[in-house]
Amino acid sequence: MQLFSTFENNSFLELAISILKKKGINEENIYAVPLDNRKDERQIFDTIHRSDGTSLIDIGMVLATAFSVISTSIGFKLAWGPIYWGLIGAFTGFIIGLAIRVFTEKVLKKKNRLLKGKQSEVILIIDCEETQAELVENILWSHYALGVRKVK
Repeated sequence: MQLFSTFENNSFLELAISILKKKGINEENIYAVPLDNRKDERQIFDTIHRSDGTSLIDIGMVLATAFSVISTSIGFKLAWGPIYWGLIGAFTGFIIGLAIRVFTEKVLKKKNRLLKGKQSEVILIIDCEETQAELVENILWSHYALGVRKVK
């Protein structure tokens, strides 16, 4: 039987491996694979095949509506009239909102665009007998494994 588990690369992984050795699992039956984490910057703009759930146009739409209403009401007194000034206000508000959102995503939230949450950095594969599987699983969970799976 094989047990697969993921760990962060810390001292709990080392402790789990040493306890597994003490409990009778041979060193040849324990295999640890470190993972490479993302090094390149995540994309801001979504495509049709990938979306990160962040909208860039939400503030732009709110400001477009607000600027449109204000400029339309002012447009009754101006030369071009309310329709043109409403469109100009909507366009201006949208551009300002989009600029604010791109600035916050690109500059202020740069760290948050990395993978969120705890990252699996090491995959631990353990070959053991079926009688030892429950013991090994308990040891892995007690040493803060991010996930554990048994495969026969």
